[in-house]
Amino acid sequence: MTKQKKSMGRPKLTGNKRNNFINVRFTDEEYLQIIELEKVLDLSRTDLIRLRVLSDAGRVVINARELMSRMDTIGADMGRIGNNINQLAKHANTLKLQNALDPLVVRKFNALFEEYIGIQQLLETALRKIIRELGR
Repeated sequence: MTKQKKSMGRPKLTGNKRNNFINVRFTDEEYLQIIELEKVLDLSRTDLIRLRVLSDAGRVVINARELMSRMDTIGADMGRIGNNINQLAKHANTLKLQNALDPLVVRKFNALFEEYIGIQQLLETALRKIIRELGR
């Protein structure tokens, strides 16, 4: 009877062995940002850096909390804008009933409203792009 040799440790890696090391120094602020990204994205530090530098260099790593906070702010601003537009329309209708509505004011309002609609369409396009990128 021959005695088998005991295998010690994990098996040797045959291909794609990571044997190069890069030492990088960060400021305290940068290091805290990396720690926060680790928590938000639920990735190890190595995976986060590897992902950011190599795998998906074209992709953007998104801080979901900050994105949601900013989108919430945009939504609130859009609501306030809509409320202001409704108030202006109500006031214009009141003036129209009193035959006191100046046609110059109407033209200026229409021009500003068209500009607002253009900006709103650009915002919708940007939000669609963000949603598409998040889906990748």
